[in-house]
Amino acid sequence: MTSPESVESSSALSPIEQSLDLVTEVPGPRSQELMARRASAVSGGVGATHPLFVTRGGGGILEDVDGNRLIDLGSGIAVTTVGNSAPAVVQNVQQQVELLTHTCFMVTGYEPYLQVCEKLNELTPGGHEKKSALFNSGAEAVENAIKIARHYTGRSAVVAFEHGYHGRTNLTAGLTGKAMPFKKGFGPFAPEIYRVASSYPLRDGGRDGHTAAADAISRMQVEIGADQIAAIIIEPIQGEGGFIVPADGFLNDLAQFAKDNGIVFIADEVQSGFARTGTWFASEQFDLVPDLITTAKGIAGGLPLAGVTGRAEIMDAVHVGGLGGTYGGNPVACAAALGSIQTMVEQDLRQRAVELGELMVSQLQELADQTDVIAEVRGRGAMVAVEIVEPGTLTPDPALTKEILTRALSAGVVVLSAGSYGNVLRFLPPLVISDDLLHEGLNIVTGIVTELAGAR
Repeated sequence: MTSPESVESSSALSPIEQSLDLVTEVPGPRSQELMARRASAVSGGVGATHPLFVTRGGGGILEDVDGNRLIDLGSGIAVTTVGNSAPAVVQNVQQQVELLTHTCFMVTGYEPYLQVCEKLNELTPGGHEKKSALFNSGAEAVENAIKIARHYTGRSAVVAFEHGYHGRTNLTAGLTGKAMPFKKGFGPFAPEIYRVASSYPLRDGGRDGHTAAADAISRMQVEIGADQIAAIIIEPIQGEGGFIVPADGFLNDLAQFAKDNGIVFIADEVQSGFARTGTWFASEQFDLVPDLITTAKGIAGGLPLAGVTGRAEIMDAVHVGGLGGTYGGNPVACAAALGSIQTMVEQDLRQRAVELGELMVSQLQELADQTDVIAEVRGRGAMVAVEIVEPGTLTPDPALTKEILTRALSAGVVVLSAGSYGNVLRFLPPLVISDDLLHEGLNIVTGIVTELAGAR
């Protein structure tokens, strides 16, 4: 949709210097003022990881309302993979918003919706015939994937996994494996959801992937019945659960069990998709070809868009009118997605994710070797985490994790946490961040960890 000339010209619209620069304390006075206004105007149920308000971003930098430039190692939870306000995304959005902002694809069609579906069908794993449908958020994509699987199979049971995260709606919260803050007080949840143990190599006591899968499959057969299961849904790399990479063979054995028993295998790639792990989708890391795959977050450079892509015969099983939504596949969001995908291709961000991952793992593993509060450094590509524990143990230390985040922000680095136990630091830098900026951010974080570990 965007020409090289237009991308070049749009890049000059809002340049932001790629350097850390703190001109006030963080959070500064203006952020503190806005946080007070937030407390008066916004529901207390809406969380705030960092007491910070930002005005703009680009590359690996976020600029706050006080004029501080901070290093972004979170990408808005893996959303701004191509950087904030990426030139191709901006240009596409500007062009589209002048032409058409909405009509609802179920009322009258528009080409950007088709173009995004065609890209999803092309890029997702597997050479089989595929079709897609577009929605607004990852949770909405997951809900629709479950609807499709139930309709296709005529069954009702859905299997999810410990440490999994699939969203905040009633159904997806039911699928999610963590009570606080996602589930407490919000039940009862949708029925016919069953949870089995996943593969968590750090905490599995040496159990390999095949054994872990066999245990999960045995529970499905005994407690549910394979012929009652509509879908098995799992994140190939668990995101909110702490960037848990399953042991070899685990996912493949589950997928084979699903195939053998007419069960739809759904890969939730909302956080791990779109070049984040060094391949288009994390499923490729395990030679996994899902029946359905859900996407969102990094797809559209910061605009709300999500998709379900899968085998044509499964996607077409739903009656006409059974899928859709007023805003699903909004033309402006679709235009942004085309610009985001274009950027990933032109800048070879899959390879860049590999390079960034190698830099992060090297530096973080050195930190782990020097302290006794890191149980593991793990991840794939630019989806990397460290698990923080009490010294020399596997006991989670969420308090230390929170302290690291707080001090990192004060020093100008935005980092996120994760994990079922609240003890994982996750690193999700924009894939367009420079090596120097990434090293600087990591140096700050590692210095803080070293200092805090030495004081324990």
